[in-house]
Amino acid sequence: MAKEEKEKKTKKVKKAKNNKKEVKKEGFFKGIRNELKLVKWPTFKEILKYTIATIIFCIILIIFFQILDLILAYVKGLFN
Repeated sequence: MAKEEKEKKTKKVKKAKNNKKEVKKEGFFKGIRNELKLVKWPTFKEILKYTIATIIFCIILIIFFQILDLILAYVKGLFN
């Protein structure tokens, strides 16, 4: 009885191996290329808009920190 059970198990394992679908493996760089095709790339107008917004934000930060520096230098001068 033990032999019959082993034979049944080996047959099931062989059937399971045969039933597995073959999955074609892609190359690494082909996978990257396929993923990059799915990316929504920004248009020139969007890039220009984001660049201008970044430059304006940086200018605002520069002005803020310059004013803060002037105020702190003035306060320091008062106590010296």
